[in-house]
Amino acid sequence: MSKMWHKNRLQQKKHSIIAVMSVLFMACVLARPVGAAEVPLKNASFMPLWGSQAQFAGYYVALDKGIYARHGIDLKILKAGPGHTPTQALEEGAADFAVVWLTTALLHRAAGKELVNLAQIIQRSALMLVSKKTAGIKTIADMDGKKVGLWEGDVSIPPRTLFANHRIKVREVRQSHTVNLFLRGGIDVTSAMWFNEYHTILDSGIDPDELNVIFLRDWGMNFIEDGIYAMEKTLRNDPALAAAFVNASLEGWRYAFEHPDEALDIVIKYMREDHLPANRMHQKWMLDRMRDLMMPVNPQGSFGSLTEQDYEAVGRAMQRNGLIESYPDYSTFSWKSDAQEK
Repeated sequence: MSKMWHKNRLQQKKHSIIAVMSVLFMACVLARPVGAAEVPLKNASFMPLWGSQAQFAGYYVALDKGIYARHGIDLKILKAGPGHTPTQALEEGAADFAVVWLTTALLHRAAGKELVNLAQIIQRSALMLVSKKTAGIKTIADMDGKKVGLWEGDVSIPPRTLFANHRIKVREVRQSHTVNLFLRGGIDVTSAMWFNEYHTILDSGIDPDELNVIFLRDWGMNFIEDGIYAMEKTLRNDPALAAAFVNASLEGWRYAFEHPDEALDIVIKYMREDHLPANRMHQKWMLDRMRDLMMPVNPQGSFGSLTEQDYEAVGRAMQRNGLIESYPDYSTFSWKSDAQEK
């Protein structure tokens, strides 16, 4: 009698558990929106300024961690670098989104290309002019007549504008993607980004105390660099896709800053896949500086947003120096997603 009672009791418990599980399963099924499983991801393409490195960690992290997929995007990160220009890729429809400098975007807008700023990644200019103390260059005026390394193209706009504002003429020397010419004494001043070339100089064995460093932003030239851009047509055709891309990208950046070691692992993985030299300490320096540069400095600013004050300052400076005749209204040029309000 006792054995039979226990056997029946166990069967009742078993049936009860199965019944509860069935109810929970049906609840999950009913809670899921109809057709949710069948909704396909939207294809999108993105081009950084150049090859994979921690300067673009947020995008690689968002791709690797499935953040873009969770936001409904099947993203392809396109090859960048020599022969692969982000603005050209946007204008030709080869890329949906790209990283572009603000000065470059304004030049293209002036030429009739309708680029729109979706998010402003860098909030403080990282561009520097670096010289050795032995050269005796402490101010911009001291560069008059000196050999100064400048990169080709639009990236030379900020230093050239600075020189024009101070009415000095430097001896421009074409600078490659390395600082070797500066290290060998071939030029007096080199262009450098705080998160990249400056650390390369330090890594070569030169002590910071041996250098004179001029941040352009400290001389009234906060020509903020990396922003996320799209063509107005892309934004108009699918604003939801643009919002999803920005939201996922900013989430990727937040995750990278909260999990720096994991972010570096991800970046270095992509660098090796692209057959690029990957120095972890250099990439760590880059990621740390990107965190510094991305944090809002203006009380009116927010993470990933282009402030009207910064936009107007760059537009006026470029107009004053004859680089552009006019620039569009801030509300036309800048677009915000929900993630930038947080």
